[in-house]
Amino acid sequence: MGYRDYPKRNTSNWSASNPLIMLVIINVLFFILLHFIKSIYNFSRLPETLFMQHVYDWFVIPARAIQFLQRPWVLFTAMFTQMNLILMVSNMFWLWTFGYILQDLIGERRVFPLYLYSGLAAVLVFLFIFNVIPQYSTVSSSITYSGATASILGVAFAATVISPQYRLFPMIGGGIPLWLLTLGFLIIDLASISASSYMFFVHGVAGLTGFLFAKSLLRGSDWSAWMNNLYDRITHLFQPRGSKKRRMVRREEVFYDTRGKQPFVRKVNVTQQRIDEILDKINQKGYQKLTEEERDMLRRASEGEI
Repeated sequence: MGYRDYPKRNTSNWSASNPLIMLVIINVLFFILLHFIKSIYNFSRLPETLFMQHVYDWFVIPARAIQFLQRPWVLFTAMFTQMNLILMVSNMFWLWTFGYILQDLIGERRVFPLYLYSGLAAVLVFLFIFNVIPQYSTVSSSITYSGATASILGVAFAATVISPQYRLFPMIGGGIPLWLLTLGFLIIDLASISASSYMFFVHGVAGLTGFLFAKSLLRGSDWSAWMNNLYDRITHLFQPRGSKKRRMVRREEVFYDTRGKQPFVRKVNVTQQRIDEILDKINQKGYQKLTEEERDMLRRASEGEI
């Protein structure tokens, strides 16, 4: 979809290990679950207000801090909760578009943490507005907040900061620059929230979070590192003991096995396995972390020289 200067690995994007796919799946599952429960209320001829009170309100952020403290899990469920079908389809389109580009630029393991960071920032600003600012603290307690749009704004802003000149559909007049696509998404979002002034602050902070995330990453500070390390530790707890040992042996074979080679002689041994290892490194750390030798290998591979 976009322009890149290194070859793409010949694997499917539709993998269960792809964080972007998992984000889309979680959003869709929440949407299906809520509508399934709502259909039960409808078939039982119960008023929709009961569904909102008994189910929906337990997934979204309430305006009152006291109610929020009684259901703290909504801090996470709210950023996946949306009931409008058109908004749901639109958000998943934008999430896939900007998420795919961001994965292409800095690796797949940073998309999920950024989504959470942006969503949490939006939630905290929402709670601050309705519990601290006098203008809003006296409004109805029935106001709630939910949706994936704020998190997607963070992803969009981060991708744009990393590479504003990234081009989509390069065969069409040289391509569409990423900053122009982000601007279009921002205009659509501002138009959709124009009736609620407080949402400008909520979504604005979410976009700012993505901006700061990208700027920090460009300076060498990765905000997602601790989250990924925690995830790795948790998943390793449920793996057989022997699997970790086999991974270490494999790593030593790939990176440290120098048997039969002359010392201090630099020799470029390029195979498909080596290319795959470099592409894995891109997925994990981003293209900017490659050495000059690795970039040269990818360039030559893309040009068919090796």
